[in-house]
Amino acid sequence: MSVLKKLFLFFLVSLIALVGCKKSHYNLDDLPPTVKGFFTVSQTGFDVDEGIQFTNASENADSYSWDFGDGTKSTEKDPVKTYTASGIFTVTLKAVGPGGTGTFSRDITIIDPNENTGSDKELYFIEHDTKAIRKVSLEPGASVELVADISGKRGVGLAYDPVDKKIYFSDFEDTDNGKIWRMDEDGSNMETLVSGITDPYSIAINLSAGKIYWADDDGNISRANLDGSSLESEFIHIDGGLMRGIAYDSKNDIIYFYEVDEEVLYAAKSDGTGVAKIIEDAFGYSIFVDEVNGKLYYEDRNEPAIMQANLDGSGIVKIADVPGTRIHGMAIDYDAGKFYWADRSNGVIRRCNLDGSGAEPFLSGLGSPRGIFIK
Repeated sequence: MSVLKKLFLFFLVSLIALVGCKKSHYNLDDLPPTVKGFFTVSQTGFDVDEGIQFTNASENADSYSWDFGDGTKSTEKDPVKTYTASGIFTVTLKAVGPGGTGTFSRDITIIDPNENTGSDKELYFIEHDTKAIRKVSLEPGASVELVADISGKRGVGLAYDPVDKKIYFSDFEDTDNGKIWRMDEDGSNMETLVSGITDPYSIAINLSAGKIYWADDDGNISRANLDGSSLESEFIHIDGGLMRGIAYDSKNDIIYFYEVDEEVLYAAKSDGTGVAKIIEDAFGYSIFVDEVNGKLYYEDRNEPAIMQANLDGSGIVKIADVPGTRIHGMAIDYDAGKFYWADRSNGVIRRCNLDGSGAEPFLSGLGSPRGIFIK
């Protein structure tokens, strides 16, 4: 075969190979934009028969499908929905467009203000601005009642002894001569148990040992008998510490307390031994031990959120976002499965389910609520 023919065949084979290997190219700019499903609502708690405006904030969609969690649906873009029964309902929006489907869900809590819960429980709290200890029934629509006028006192810690029916509270009106007070549950027979404390904050009771504990601004967890005798002012001491929250776990005989300068949550045995850091880089004033479920609730302003953990500090999860506020009291109503907290900054006592869902205001318009308990 001549050289010319060989060159021609080589050129022909190469051309066929190039044609056979031609690839298809796609211009990503020509693809339709991704669909994102999203909606907003003014709050997460509403009354039965209240019209709820859902605002559609989806992107790149041209049709919508709503499921309101009670068997009703809608295809409107921005529907208004009314629930006829109380409960927690999961609302789901499915947005559809040329670029696919986007889905978004959130829970809505519906309350019947006239519903009789059968609860005989009451929530007690300190209202700092009006210098009073008040209470309110957990029944819907109940009015707030005055328990005690604490004019001239400035409290944050509140605790209850259900055996002797006594209320204890801290008082740091005089920062160098803070006090622990005790009174009957109707507000009578108020008496000073301990004085000379530098800024006492949260308090906790150990009924089996007959002791009351409190945190102060000198780095101390102190304790005394329930009548104020046998004072141990540096029962636990952290050099340079600023103690704030405190809680007692009667099942495991453990004290939990917050030191906010180094931002550490500690645990110790009730006799003051075995002091150990269990959660670091957390800053807050409130701690609550859920003895029934073996959980620890605490405020962390670094998040800012209310957190839940196992009693050893592991398994931390966020329960509720609390931006721009300070939490000065926590409690649980086990009958209803509700967690309550005092939002000092916004003058509200709020609540949610124990897993954090269904967050809602319980009592509003308060003057800096602090220290709460339920009995």
